[in-house]
Amino acid sequence: MNLPSLPVFLFAAIATVMSVTILVLAQVIGPKHRTAVKEMPYESGMDPVHSARQRFNIGFYLLAIEFLVFDVELLVLYPWAVYAGGAERAYPATDHGVFWVVMGFIAVLLVGFAYTWKKGVFKWN
Repeated sequence: MNLPSLPVFLFAAIATVMSVTILVLAQVIGPKHRTAVKEMPYESGMDPVHSARQRFNIGFYLLAIEFLVFDVELLVLYPWAVYAGGAERAYPATDHGVFWVVMGFIAVLLVGFAYTWKKGVFKWN
């Protein structure tokens, strides 16, 4: 009897048993001291003493958008880099036009980065 998928099922079974065991042990042996401080909601390191309608600095949002732009850039560049790393061996006559398209993409992102830098997005008061 040859089961090529037996290691996968064995791994899944062990992972499931370990996960359930850890969760049960945490509930059984874990501390159960309930205090007022532990019952308070956690608000990103700030004590929740003000209204929930408190305004945040716009810099948080701008920096988050800048992070998303560069995160999406990596999602685009990573497959290209993997392809380009093996393209020379697999396709010796590969056109290098894709390289210049990617360089143009990076140039557009750098122009946007320079614009946000000039506007002072990265300066905190």
